[in-house]
Amino acid sequence: MAVKLIPESSESSIRVLKGLEPVKQRPGMYTRTENPLHLIQEVIDNSADEALAGHGKKLKVTLHLDGSVTVEDDGRGIPFGMHPEEKASVLELVFTRLHAGGKFDKGKGGAYSFSGGLHGVGVSVTNALSKRLEVTSYREGMVAKLVFSGGDVIEKLALRKNGDGDRRSGTTVRVWPDTSYFESAILPIADLTHLLRSKAVLMPGVSVTLTNEKTKETQTWAYKGGLRDYLMQTLTGDPVIPMFEGESFADASHESFAEGEGASWCVAFTEDGQPVRESYVNLIPTNAGGTHESGLRDGLFNAVKSFIELHSLLPKGVKLLPEDVFARASYVLSAKVLDPQFQGQIKERLNSRDAVRLVSSCVRPALELWLNQHVEYGKKLAELAIKAAQTRQKAGQKVEKRKGSGVAVLPGKLTDCESRDLAYNEVFLVEGDSAGGSAKMGRDKESQAILPLRGKVLNTWEVERDRLFANTEIHDIAVAIGVDPHGPNDTPDLSGLRYGKVCILSDADVDGSHIQVLLLTLFFRHFPKLIAAGHVYVARPPLFRVDAPARGKKPASKVYALDEGELTAILDKLRKDGVRESAWSISRFKGLGEMSAEQLWDTTLNPDTRRLMPVQLGNQDFEQTESLITKLMGKGEAAARRELMELHGDAVEIDI
Repeated sequence: MAVKLIPESSESSIRVLKGLEPVKQRPGMYTRTENPLHLIQEVIDNSADEALAGHGKKLKVTLHLDGSVTVEDDGRGIPFGMHPEEKASVLELVFTRLHAGGKFDKGKGGAYSFSGGLHGVGVSVTNALSKRLEVTSYREGMVAKLVFSGGDVIEKLALRKNGDGDRRSGTTVRVWPDTSYFESAILPIADLTHLLRSKAVLMPGVSVTLTNEKTKETQTWAYKGGLRDYLMQTLTGDPVIPMFEGESFADASHESFAEGEGASWCVAFTEDGQPVRESYVNLIPTNAGGTHESGLRDGLFNAVKSFIELHSLLPKGVKLLPEDVFARASYVLSAKVLDPQFQGQIKERLNSRDAVRLVSSCVRPALELWLNQHVEYGKKLAELAIKAAQTRQKAGQKVEKRKGSGVAVLPGKLTDCESRDLAYNEVFLVEGDSAGGSAKMGRDKESQAILPLRGKVLNTWEVERDRLFANTEIHDIAVAIGVDPHGPNDTPDLSGLRYGKVCILSDADVDGSHIQVLLLTLFFRHFPKLIAAGHVYVARPPLFRVDAPARGKKPASKVYALDEGELTAILDKLRKDGVRESAWSISRFKGLGEMSAEQLWDTTLNPDTRRLMPVQLGNQDFEQTESLITKLMGKGEAAARRELMELHGDAVEIDI
């Protein structure tokens, strides 16, 4: 009985909802209103409870042409005698009274030791939301029939004898759902099929049949292999190790749980495919999981963790969490709980607190024993869990590009150009703030941008892409050029590219060459498509300046040399021109910062006089280049680098 308050506040304004009125007023509190499947499921669950209690071997469901559904079992049949207290037929009470049923008495004399229903509202909800419901009970040589409409009796209890010595027993319920309560009148056949198939899996020795009069199709399920067969047929990926299956139930002497409480399970671990996860409590599908699934998770984790600790398999710095073990687990879990507490009437989630401890205490010792009997399989499972933990930890360390107002904020050190034409735009990645200052003053503001870099950038050859943005310099480079880091086989979005030329500008000495190599490593490893598209360049600033005196008609001049070779060629030419050895002077630039803005423009920035080298793979393919850079930049490649130096050491120019 429910009480409903209406706006006028007086004694007469209190309305009492009787019988099944609360269900009709608020159907969503008692069932799913998308379609009538849950109404049919309540009837199926009652028949399944009979089988669970050890009565009945067949369950048949028929979809009729008129939209009605019949559920038939060969159980004991619902009692139809008079209830001693309620003075009404038990059969009528079951279908018309909320909180009436045979599942409350869990003692030795109860009708059901284990059942999916406790609330006792299931089939009465089905009755309340049906245009018509016919129930026929075959019991003790008699046949009893009742007919309802909207939850009310329209044909009183009719009793007759079973003819010709028919010893049949069981219950048949035919339901015509009232579609006005539902968003759709159509039963989802796939969901119904899945429900019936799973019942067959969970009830060994019971056959489940679905007949569709419209399509004239009949399907029957009967699983001898139980959970294992079902999971094997449902899995989308191949198990890494053999399936772990088992069952455990409390006996009469158990300290914490009632006799018969426990679980049966089958678990498979796969590296690919969508995990399959199904759980049941007393044959009721718990689509939203619950405490029994938490118990399985807890048992699996603690058993695997114990195995890993016993065999010292966990790498330093890796912390194992339950999700690492559970991430690739597929399972079918069937728990038996004496007094199940569900969240809501539709029973999609188990809330019984003790179920965590119940299932965990069943699963953990069984898996620990199994893993230590099959050590190689145990190590494979440990490897899978550790790999998941490492992936999770890396993902947790991922550093995103810093953003503001929905777009990447250009780094403050960047002095941008005015043009937005990629054909002319170029950005110079300049070594050091002092050189950056000269470059800013000497550049062409229309088309040239300057980004100063502080010191030597990070060696990124072995840095995970997700960790790149932890380095400020690399973050600023990525934001400035407008392209995210990517791999050689990726298809990055280059539409955000802000410059047609990305130019590396470092000192002409050994330190400058090192910075150049570090930046080339960054672009080759994490921005390879920029190189492939011809957007990366290396600027060649001079190392020497020669101040030559006037000779003949030639005025005094300043001549720049990139390296020792060019310097020698310039001096040879001066000698040929008759200039005395002591008449010229040679200056060696310690760095770009020593150049004035005018000198930097003349030698390095001016498109008419500078020397700018495009970066290309040349004759080598990507794999060959990758192998060579690994020798040069890899942390564990000292021996390979030594061999490289021994082979090509005579070709190296030493800057002393």
